[in-house]
Amino acid sequence: MSRLPFELFLALRYLRPKRTFVSVITLISILGVALGVAVLIIVISVMSGFDHDLRDKILGFNAHLTVSQSGQTMKDYASVAQVISQNKRVRGVSPFIFGPVLVETTGSTDASGQVIRPTLQDAPMLRGVDPASESRVSDLEHKLVAGKYDLSGRGLLVGVDFANNLGLLVGDHLSIYSAREIKKMKAAHDRKQDEAILPDDYEVRGIFDAGYYEYNARVIVASLDNAQELYDLDNSVHGLFVMLDDPYQAGVMKRELSHTLGSTYYVSTWMEQNSGILNALVVEKNVMFYLLFFIVLVAALCILSAQITFVIQKTREIGMLKALGATKLQISGIFLAQSAIIGIIGVASGFGLGMLALAYRNPFLHFMNHLTGFELFPASVYGFGELPAVIAPRDVAIICVSSFIICILGGVLPAIRAGRLKPVEALRYE
Repeated sequence: MSRLPFELFLALRYLRPKRTFVSVITLISILGVALGVAVLIIVISVMSGFDHDLRDKILGFNAHLTVSQSGQTMKDYASVAQVISQNKRVRGVSPFIFGPVLVETTGSTDASGQVIRPTLQDAPMLRGVDPASESRVSDLEHKLVAGKYDLSGRGLLVGVDFANNLGLLVGDHLSIYSAREIKKMKAAHDRKQDEAILPDDYEVRGIFDAGYYEYNARVIVASLDNAQELYDLDNSVHGLFVMLDDPYQAGVMKRELSHTLGSTYYVSTWMEQNSGILNALVVEKNVMFYLLFFIVLVAALCILSAQITFVIQKTREIGMLKALGATKLQISGIFLAQSAIIGIIGVASGFGLGMLALAYRNPFLHFMNHLTGFELFPASVYGFGELPAVIAPRDVAIICVSSFIICILGGVLPAIRAGRLKPVEALRYE
């Protein structure tokens, strides 16, 4: 005698593989559930990885709060920084200057006049920092992949993608045209004078990799003194970077600092500054979940179809069981148990397939890049060199549990239909 419950014993017996149309539909149902669960786990984990890694890159290169003076540069930034530093949540404060510049590389030719190295131009954002206090508000010093953290004199730090785009190495020189030179050019043009405006010459001392393409390709770093000279700011700055012990307390700190500093100062958080891309990731994650969940719904329809066909095929057996004393609940339980077994097998297979795909996602991506001959996940578009992923137990649990429930619901109608069959009607033509 089997120790299994009556309903489960018959459900397992009826699900034994046979060369019938119902068995094929059952197999398709299991594959559909497995594929739906696996794809959901992979996509949601990758989207979570994007969100997690992007926040890490933003917080590693940018400060948690930015304090600026409304409509003007900040002249008394030292006293403002001292007031901010007195807050117990503040870990560090550093002044900054941030604005666009035009840069040009130094070209070279050989003895015959043949161009060996062409002159290239770009228009990055210049970030002027105080080398003494910058380490308290960013990890820039630890992001160097070549050279050293040296901004003395005319020293300059550039991103790895910016360096690759312009063919720069440590020790190369860049000419920088700032707003000051542009103003001088315009004034000379207005005076109708032929005046040569020479740009400032800077040396690349280090190359950094922030891990995010937008920073690596669009930002260069100079000392605060050089940036003040480039923008004719004298002893003023554009604002202050503020680092907190907990970046997710930035909203609370914004309210406190706004109250302390007054209405003439504007405080913005890192979440506000990057709200566009962060909110877009959350929306995309939710949309992808709802869209891909339809794969599981299609698999549930396959279960519904298989169970309806199975009830029709087993009408005689259902009638005999009813005649022998089986209750409606027991008959319905047989077919619900079948749906549950299909759901368990499908969800477990999908979970294993999803975990396997996430473990080997980057080797597979590199293989596909090599096989197709083009980059399937370009860093210039997505900002990351590798495919990130974060496996959140909560997300995986929601996917697996909801998929299992959908599978159960797929067998409810056939189970109710089987439970309502009367022995006389089931055996009428037997």
